[in-house]
Amino acid sequence: MGLFRGLVSLLVLFLLQRSNTSLVRLNDNGYEDLVIAIDPGVPEDGKLIEQLKDMVTTASTYLFEATQKRLFFKNVSILIPKNWEGSPEYKRPKHESYEQADVRVAAPALPGRDEPYTRQFTECGEKAEYIHFTPDFVLGKKQNEYGPSGRLFVHEWAHLRWGVFDEYNEEKPFYNSTSKKIEATRCSTGITGKNRVYKCQGGSCTENLCKINSTTKLYGKDCQFFPNKVQTEKASIMFMQSIDSVLEFCNAENHNQEAPSLQNIKCNFRSTWEVISNSEDFKNTTPMAAPPPPPVFSLLRISERILCLVLDKSGSMSSSTRLDRMNQAAKYFLLQTVENGSWVGMVHFDSAASVKSELIQIKSDSEKNKLLGSLPTVALGGTSICSGITTAFQVIKKLNPQIDGSEIVLLTDGEDSTTGRCTDAVKQSGAIIHLIALGPDAEKAVIQMTVNNGLIDAFGALTSENADPTQKSLQLESKGLTLNNDTWMNDTVIIDSTVGKDTFFLVTWEKQPPSISLWNPNGTLTEAFTRDTLSKMAYLSIPGTAQVGTWTYSLQAKANPETLTMTVTSRAANSSVPPITVNAKMNKDTNSFPSPMIVYAQVLQGYLPILGASVTAIIESNSGKTQVLELLDNGAGADSFKDDGVYSRYFTSYSENGRYNLKVRAHGGTDSVRRSLRHPLNRAAYIPGWVVDGVIEVNPPRPETNEDTQTILENFSRTASGGAFVVSQVPDTTNAPLPDLFPPSQITDLDATSEGDQINLTWTAPGDNFDVGTVQEYIIRISGSIIDLRDNFDDALQVNTTDLSPKEANSKETFAFKPGNISEENITHIFIAIQSVDKSNLTSKVSNIAQVQSSHTHCLFYSSHLSKFSDESPFCFP
Repeated sequence: MGLFRGLVSLLVLFLLQRSNTSLVRLNDNGYEDLVIAIDPGVPEDGKLIEQLKDMVTTASTYLFEATQKRLFFKNVSILIPKNWEGSPEYKRPKHESYEQADVRVAAPALPGRDEPYTRQFTECGEKAEYIHFTPDFVLGKKQNEYGPSGRLFVHEWAHLRWGVFDEYNEEKPFYNSTSKKIEATRCSTGITGKNRVYKCQGGSCTENLCKINSTTKLYGKDCQFFPNKVQTEKASIMFMQSIDSVLEFCNAENHNQEAPSLQNIKCNFRSTWEVISNSEDFKNTTPMAAPPPPPVFSLLRISERILCLVLDKSGSMSSSTRLDRMNQAAKYFLLQTVENGSWVGMVHFDSAASVKSELIQIKSDSEKNKLLGSLPTVALGGTSICSGITTAFQVIKKLNPQIDGSEIVLLTDGEDSTTGRCTDAVKQSGAIIHLIALGPDAEKAVIQMTVNNGLIDAFGALTSENADPTQKSLQLESKGLTLNNDTWMNDTVIIDSTVGKDTFFLVTWEKQPPSISLWNPNGTLTEAFTRDTLSKMAYLSIPGTAQVGTWTYSLQAKANPETLTMTVTSRAANSSVPPITVNAKMNKDTNSFPSPMIVYAQVLQGYLPILGASVTAIIESNSGKTQVLELLDNGAGADSFKDDGVYSRYFTSYSENGRYNLKVRAHGGTDSVRRSLRHPLNRAAYIPGWVVDGVIEVNPPRPETNEDTQTILENFSRTASGGAFVVSQVPDTTNAPLPDLFPPSQITDLDATSEGDQINLTWTAPGDNFDVGTVQEYIIRISGSIIDLRDNFDDALQVNTTDLSPKEANSKETFAFKPGNISEENITHIFIAIQSVDKSNLTSKVSNIAQVQSSHTHCLFYSSHLSKFSDESPFCFP
């Protein structure tokens, strides 16, 4: 058994590495295995490839200097779509795929929106998802607006690799500095320019001084900062790398801590260089003595998928309906998930392996039916996983001698003690191995399936990572119930207008075929399902494009107890209209108690975020215990950014050690769900123009929309598997509940405004355990110094919060207070932060720091023995 676990541990490690968003690794100061993928929807253009090479080559030199001669790009793969013409210099990809690409070259989210950005929704210092460049940007058509592409790539790479944020803020482009001047949000303040209102109409343009808004005491919305074309300041790349003199990131000496930049907000006022130099990349490198070599490029063209099913038919598969469930999932995969054009073979194994089907190309139902007829029907004999794997390698080699990049789907219950002999072959093969394990002896395997349709979900998730998104099978419903006294399983499925092609309904059972009824949105009963009593499943394919609307199904069990499941999948209705998609993941694959985990679910249509959806996560433990979490896109708790289409929540309800599985459901109701039309976050700064010899030279205006969102006038539903994660060191809860070791989550959206002599605060309530429950109390403190408040919070002046009663987590909190007697004097800044305390006296991290600026000097009456405001001696902010 130890040897099996050794192989499984290898496969688990391999799969967990594949589950990351990037294959990049750092070797001798150079980044290797960087993947740039061109979207299949991008028209063929050889110039794109050459421009990408030029971009990365110039970026490598710029990066080397910006990181003090430490880091450069060593080798890069450019992934070319299958629908582009072949070339002798194009090789077949190995592990590189579109879904794991670090850079995606794809059409803009909205026409004309060519802004480069990084999909980033994790915390400061954590890696992001991918960089999105448009073809027009790569081809150099937007250089005036965004600057040279090589420099800009380094700006986005810093988002992606090191988790730093922008040092400009279009929502707060100006701020009142402690020097009593209105400054443009930037880093460093050594960057010079003009603040002007510049408007063009017809053929004439006017330039005016900016006017101060009486409410905000800042420049009005039409005021812009135009940088001088010629500068001497070297920082910062995260403000505006397009300035010729900018060669560095802001550091502790020149960082602008006053500016309301995302870098300050997300990284607790640390400079970008402080975050970057604290990364693993810097801890593992030293400066180089000589300049680095230029990057080496590999051109890889996506080709047909090559896949071999390796199915366990040993005697142990006869227990607990394992063989039935394996065949149900394999049939679902062959009927609905695998893409046309793919090459698929099949190997069975017990104590030896046999080839049941050489690789055949899926072109129609006839190939699928041939494979379906090859599924095992009897479970007998011993178990030799290695025989199955090595035989699959032989099958694949007949079509693809290198094996690299081919896929093996290995399904086994893991009861084998001889697997050590093929561990090296698996390591060296270069094949992508999807391990799906059943039964208690597959303890260390990636996916353990329990009573419902987890195994079908696992096979359903095995869509090609390189398929065109409009060709992929999307799961609309995945539901399973064990029925005891109530014999009915009734529900509805929504088919929205972005899907409907190849719609497929699948029902499974354990004991006896149920009665099945399905009505379309008009209330018409559909034709009968095709029943496969041997595999205990029934299915129905809807011809053409399924009718948009709510479909209703009713299943009646004919045995008691009985387990029934319903799975519904579909594909995009129109190749030119991206379907709504849901992708789910945990923030890490392994964890130990009491560290929390975070569930993330992205709901998108193409690259546009979908807002206002109802998103829930279902987390199931190894023993079948289920936790349901409502995921939120509110910019609080685990959610980094409000309204970015990423729904998040902390998970701390650990019930046992071992493996947990994640599934996410997303539902949108009519009129409540909206597409976001806002410019994406974490993008390169748009340059409105330059000041050249004192004269403003403007760039073309950026395409804007009149509205931030667009209402979706229909319902939709999606489900998605988020894979598995493993938790250790969870205490035994047989005789006692888990100890309370979870503090409240950090408040990250504290906002302050001044109204006369009163300061009004708003924030989202944290919970007793991160973002669940209700905290016991809030501690609010204020200071005249951002850094004093950050570094010495406990010593700062405390506001009396006796009348503040905390609300339940994720509620909106408001609080108003007067900071003391006021005498009309100099403009002053007051900085405010909050800490939450739970019933076990655990404290949260100190919140983000809010500030107010007033035309008054605030004198705070402070009692040292109470650490609160009182009527004793006053303390005045300077």
